Amino acid sequence: MSYSSRRFELPRHRDTVYISVIDSERNSVSFINSMFDCFGSGIVAPKSGVMLHNRGQSFSLKRGHPNMIAPEKRPLHTIIPGMVTRNGRSEMSFGVMGGYYQAMGHAHLMSKVLDYGMDMQDAIDLPRLVPASGLVPKIEVEQTVPASTIAELQARGFEIVPTEDPTGGAQVIRIDWENGTLSGASESRKDGIALGY
Repeated sequence: MSYSSRRFELPRHRDTVYISVIDSERNSVSFINSMFDCFGSGIVAPKSGVMLHNRGQSFSLKRGHPNMIAPEKRPLHTIIPGMVTRNGRSEMSFGVMGGYYQAMGHAHLMSKVLDYGMDMQDAIDLPRLVPASGLVPKIEVEQTVPASTIAELQARGFEIVPTEDPTGGAQVIRIDWENGTLSGASESRKDGIALGY
């Protein structure tokens, strides 16, 4: 088979990328970037080739609107890099992706890890559901959500909307200051890896 006739399957990348990095001195970085819409702003940084986002599109020109464009304001959006600190030190660098799932996803992940003591990877791998938009209470559910949970939600009056694709993504690095170790977890729903050296 010649090179030109081969069919290559590339990973399906979405428009949001999250990176968490902690170095040997425990400096922590939680970084998220998203194009927002198709080709973002259509502007590419000449030296890096990074395409710039167009989240300013979320501003409103309507006077009195909470998201009205104004000096020293940022548009309302769902780009939320996370950092947990305690006693002035970084303890966890994390991020959750997935459009309007992000805010709920952050709360869900942190609750499972901090309130319930779950392993980070187990917390990330849990089945997901998220409120959908619309007048009738709708909930989008992944295929992994148990039937008993779906039945309970329906009994409470929610309309269930099954999703074909998995919901969101997450990465976490946690610092154990007592033992001097790092532990990481990465999403199984999309491409990513927890890597240390």
